[in-house]
Amino acid sequence: MPPPPATTYTRYETRRRDPDPRKAALLVIDVQGHFATLAAPIMPAIASTVALCRGAGMPVVYTRHVNRDVPHGRPLREWWPGPGDRIDDGTPAAELLPGAGREEGDLVVEKSTYSAFAGGTGLEEALRRAGAEEVVVAGVMTNLCCETTARDAFVRGFRVFFSADATATATRVLHEATLANMAYGFAYIVDCERLEAALGRKAAAGSK
Repeated sequence: MPPPPATTYTRYETRRRDPDPRKAALLVIDVQGHFATLAAPIMPAIASTVALCRGAGMPVVYTRHVNRDVPHGRPLREWWPGPGDRIDDGTPAAELLPGAGREEGDLVVEKSTYSAFAGGTGLEEALRRAGAEEVVVAGVMTNLCCETTARDAFVRGFRVFFSADATATATRVLHEATLANMAYGFAYIVDCERLEAALGRKAAAGSK
């Protein structure tokens, strides 16, 4: 699926706000070998989002989905039962893609269900220690792990920003359904252009 046009999400917008880099962290969800084909069209936007956020001083956190036989992960087997659906640790499918922009020192969180917060991942605690009150969500899949993580962040008290062009999923319909739901009551929708403008303004204001 090609990345959506930068203006696609604006018809869903109900509110507009810029992230505060002094209080925000970027979550890059599951940009792994298993999703390489799905992620390929948005890798330039992923790289740009990471560079913009990192350049603004924001922590960048990566997640890796790894299938494990744990109680919170077992329901996934009903939806993804095939051997090709598994992401086993130690395989190329589980590794982060080189173009995802990870640097030494970036936190990598392993998860076994859709939400990066569920199952004792330690993500919430790490964000609190970093002083984060906001998260920017990018990665794959828009309507599964990205959306569930965004909703979970919201109910845990984080202000959520959701990328329209640095997320991807199986179909445009599913992608836009998530954008509509996020904009309706969970997240402020952004893209690379808006992040660049917002983070540039913050940097300029901070230098005065």
